[in-house]
Amino acid sequence: MTLQIDNVTKRFGATVALDGLTFEVPKGEVFGFLGANGAGKTTTMRICLGIVAPDAGEIRWEGRPVGDLPRRTWGYLPEERGLYPRMRVLDQLVYYASLYGEAPEQARREAISWLARFRIPEYADRRAEELSKGNQQKVQFIAAILHGPEVLLMDEPFTGLDPINLVLLREAFMELRDRGRTLIFSTHQMEAAEAMCESVAIVDHGRLVAGGPLRELKRASGRQWIRMAVDGDDPSPPWLAEVGGVDIVRRDATGAELELQPGAVPAAILAEVLGRGATVSRFEVAEPSLEALFIELVGHPADEDVVATAIEGSASGTAPSSAPAGDPA
Repeated sequence: MTLQIDNVTKRFGATVALDGLTFEVPKGEVFGFLGANGAGKTTTMRICLGIVAPDAGEIRWEGRPVGDLPRRTWGYLPEERGLYPRMRVLDQLVYYASLYGEAPEQARREAISWLARFRIPEYADRRAEELSKGNQQKVQFIAAILHGPEVLLMDEPFTGLDPINLVLLREAFMELRDRGRTLIFSTHQMEAAEAMCESVAIVDHGRLVAGGPLRELKRASGRQWIRMAVDGDDPSPPWLAEVGGVDIVRRDATGAELELQPGAVPAAILAEVLGRGATVSRFEVAEPSLEALFIELVGHPADEDVVATAIEGSASGTAPSSAPAGDPA
């Protein structure tokens, strides 16, 4: 079974936030919901949660309209900070779980276990305002999952996380997926999405521009890349621009990414590089990255500022940032 977004339309005044949006999220997967600011991602999540009503279309989970589902079906991690700043971390985690009917002692045990897994057990008795942004984000994630939701919706869940905490969150995603949960998240961090997602939906101005298993989307693009590095002080020397049959996508301190032109043969590219006397330490033929695919489809990077109105802010009925992170009502 799946989460089905079926021809959903939503307007705020003269602005169309969602324009017949249609896609499916397979059950038990980690799913990336990708788009630039103002693309309609947050509005879609809020319709799932019942915070906003669509003008047309329907969202169903396992064949049932979302309005008929119990609230504990969902977990929600909003982009905005939603912790009570002066309330102790463990107390509010237990409180959030109680909103879904969880027994206090069970919720307390689960919360303590998750705090330990996220390497912040010492913060259980601290006030939320005493925590860093990254640690507050981890606490909000725990608040969203303590009641065991079937579907977890997360809006920019990696905000404020350093690389170590990003790994911890990724491990949590994989564990929840292995338990049969469905995880849907939006992000501007394409590398993180590519590492975690089995399927994605890419939206632009409220419309689906591509969706499905990530591997199939890459293959369908028909593009091939070479990831290469040469020995020496500069692993991606400027003369790579003179190699025939490729276009330089990126050069940095780790090497270069080159896109093969139509008809170009990787072996011929390698032979030309070696013919220049270079020692190649890395030469990998690959499909385009998710970021490259996104730029091709949307026309700009996901984190590039675009004209985004109040579509996904006050106009959509957003709760204030102090609202409980795990409470979608």
